[in-house]
Amino acid sequence: ILYVGHSTFILDDKKGTRMLIDPWLKNNPACPDNLQNPKDIDYILITHGHFDHIGDIFEACDNNKNAQVITSLEISTWLNNKGVSNTLPMGIGGTQPINNNIRVTMVNAVHTSGIADDTSDAMIYGGIANGYIIKFENGFTIYFAGDTAVFSDMKLIGEIYSPDLSVLPIGNHFTMGPLEASHATKLLGTKNVIPFHYGTFPVLVGTPEEYIELVKDLDVNVYVMNPGDVL
Repeated sequence: ILYVGHSTFILDDKKGTRMLIDPWLKNNPACPDNLQNPKDIDYILITHGHFDHIGDIFEACDNNKNAQVITSLEISTWLNNKGVSNTLPMGIGGTQPINNNIRVTMVNAVHTSGIADDTSDAMIYGGIANGYIIKFENGFTIYFAGDTAVFSDMKLIGEIYSPDLSVLPIGNHFTMGPLEASHATKLLGTKNVIPFHYGTFPVLVGTPEEYIELVKDLDVNVYVMNPGDVL
């Protein structure tokens, strides 16, 4: 798991499949220079349409001609209309298999998904925001929450998918903050967490230190990653 910065990650299953999550690269102030043009990407997963999650989708697709984009039907249709045809649209609750017996499931998120399109003065409807469950061939399962508030169905996500690792936003203001993320951790029953979506902008005031303090009695391993770190 390579943390690119803000909400962008690259996953490598070490068997030849590389996944890029929410490509915001060149205009991402947290993204190191050497990670702004990732190559050899097989799949690009999009959680929603906000600029800090899809800001470099077209360049990422140009640099990875064979990459397939996994996203909602609405964002897929928008991308198709922009010339990106290699999409694998799906809906919340659905699962699709990809390379090396990896299974990708789209799950709920509580957030919005408007797209700021240069051709429109208004936000374009981008469906609803989502998270992903990624289950690898060996059974290891990651829950990428995407941008979200805490919601009670996280308990169902924990019961159904039993994520070994959860990637949770903690920045506050636009997503849940450390307090809400600590409740999300309880609902999920997860024992390993990567916090993300904090500190990139001044309003994202939630900190890993706050979150760690709030989950100190939950027997949770918290992996605080800096951009460029690999776990």
